Amino acid sequence: MSEGKPRRGRPRSIESHRAILEAALSLLAEVGFDAMSIEAIASRAGVGKTTIYRRYAGKEELVAAAIESIREEVVIADTGSLWGDLDTIIENAAQTTLSPLGRQAVAMIMSSASTNPQFAQLYWKNYLQPRRRAFSVMIERAKARNEVKNDLDAELVFDAMSGIMLYARIFQPDTESWQAHVRRALRLLLEGS
Repeated sequence: MSEGKPRRGRPRSIESHRAILEAALSLLAEVGFDAMSIEAIASRAGVGKTTIYRRYAGKEELVAAAIESIREEVVIADTGSLWGDLDTIIENAAQTTLSPLGRQAVAMIMSSASTNPQFAQLYWKNYLQPRRRAFSVMIERAKARNEVKNDLDAELVFDAMSGIMLYARIFQPDTESWQAHVRRALRLLLEGS
């Protein structure tokens, strides 16, 4: 036996990982969160259950990762102004949320989180909380530029913005674009006008 670095197991296959995520998304769309199983995901992906369990602790973690794999990472830009930053978020959200795949992802998140508290908690912790923290940094920059009141609750604004975006996605405005509607609602929330 040679000395040096210890050997690790086989490198994880990118193809099998992609197949697992795609199988999870397909089954989620076809049968829903509660009816899908790790066995069915493994079978559809053409891998063993142990391959899945090496990567994920359970179905909730796998489904959350699968949903996130089709969503673009939200980057909080620093344009130098609050409304420039917000416009970047709104445009990025529109590109993701209003696409057919984005619509499906949002529907799967809402459905799965509504029926499975474990999934909801995992999604909250791993995906929403980091976005809320990044949004808080953007609001702190706006406070430093005196664009918003110092006592503005960034997390509450994030939650309100998310709610506005979801509502407008489901009940799309007739008189203006989705983006214009979200901007107008945020202006009312932040400026009262």
